[in-house]
Amino acid sequence: MRIHSLRARFTIFYVSALAVSLLAIGGLIYMLLARALYSRIDDNLHALLQITSNSLRNDLEEGQDVADAARSTAAELSSREQMLAIYDPGGRLLAEEGRDSDLAIALPSPAAIPADDAMLLTLVEQRDGDDRHRLAIRRIDLPAFNVHYIVVAGSSLERTDDELEELRHILLYVVPIALALAAIGGWFLANRGLSPVAAMADRARRIGAEDLSARLPVLNPGDELGRLAETFNALLGRLESSLIQQRQFMADASHELRTPVTTTRTAANIALQRPHRDERDYREALEIIEQQTTRLSRIVDDMFTLARADAGNYPVRHDAMYLDELTDEIVRAARVLAATRRVTIEVDSIAPAHLAGDEELVRRLIGNLVDNAVRHTPDGTVVRVAIKGEADRFVITVSDQGPGIPPESRRHIFERFYRADSARTRGEGVGGAGLGLALVRWIATVHGGTAELTSSSELGSTFTVVLPVHSAFMRRPLLSHPEEESRDR
Repeated sequence: MRIHSLRARFTIFYVSALAVSLLAIGGLIYMLLARALYSRIDDNLHALLQITSNSLRNDLEEGQDVADAARSTAAELSSREQMLAIYDPGGRLLAEEGRDSDLAIALPSPAAIPADDAMLLTLVEQRDGDDRHRLAIRRIDLPAFNVHYIVVAGSSLERTDDELEELRHILLYVVPIALALAAIGGWFLANRGLSPVAAMADRARRIGAEDLSARLPVLNPGDELGRLAETFNALLGRLESSLIQQRQFMADASHELRTPVTTTRTAANIALQRPHRDERDYREALEIIEQQTTRLSRIVDDMFTLARADAGNYPVRHDAMYLDELTDEIVRAARVLAATRRVTIEVDSIAPAHLAGDEELVRRLIGNLVDNAVRHTPDGTVVRVAIKGEADRFVITVSDQGPGIPPESRRHIFERFYRADSARTRGEGVGGAGLGLALVRWIATVHGGTAELTSSSELGSTFTVVLPVHSAFMRRPLLSHPEEESRDR
């Protein structure tokens, strides 16, 4: 069964890791302790056999016979903890002390008993099957007296086995208790550590698209969860800003599209109110419709371009062009509209001005700047367009002699659908939709350049665009960030 709770996962992992650690450590301690205790018993039996050999030799040197030497040695060296039995080479018991009555000892064949080392055996009492004894059997040869003994030294393992069993019982009780305490503590710590996550999840669940102003609680900014909450809050801030911009964009777009649509519909209705009209009336209505549909097409085209730019899928080309020739073509077309208001367009350019970029986008960039200057400069004034080559870049400046842009509006001049006050707006029929300068900045950005308002006063305004000679195109030119968005005046 899959466990979905993160608290349960942490607790199970913590308890499992602790259980493996405790079992491994407990098993290692038990094994090392048992080995040490049993090794100590074997060492004591070896030492007892060596002492028995020396004692038998001493007794024989004092003149005792074989049996007396065996009896005196067994009586002297045996104790409650250690037994000692001495046999002759034929297996006949000569002396014995300290043996438990329930312990039956069966000697192996004399040929199998070593003389230089001890044979170690573990026997179990016949009456009480859980009492064990450790035996060490060795043949002791005393050539100087032509005497041979078989000595059996033994020690009860009952105390050692009891100690190890007590240790097993301790581990059997301590490990589950430790695991239970670890489970409770792990659940408490996991619950306390993840409580900010639960609070953030509950708060995030209540945040909807209608209101992104709420933020997640940041209980401890210094830990990972605090940094996660701060990062999520920053994401909510960006989403809120994007949503506000989207709503504002839709509202502004609806407002801008409503005017030409309403004007076109009104002109058509007026023309159709009477069954017969003069040709002049129909022509005036069609001129109005043509003007408004042209304006509508331009707004839609600009909005479509910016929408594709925001999505990052606008196909920006990399073509070779002559910037001076392109500027001359744009100025010639703009002079037709400028002549109706006696506005003169002067061009200061270098020849040739070779540039690598998207020719159609660069044409719209310069055209928007020139059109913007013509629309906002007074009748009978001059608009100047200059192109200057500087090392590996071109600097394009467009200046008008209009009333200037108010200081409070200059930081917003490149925002979409933004316009300055009425002093620089010459009416709905003439004014733009507020997307021209947005396109100017975006086009400059995707070509690796910049666009900015360099000066503005009551004597006029100057816009400057810097384009590298060999443009470094961005793979995904986006305008979703507030600082990168731009709008016309």
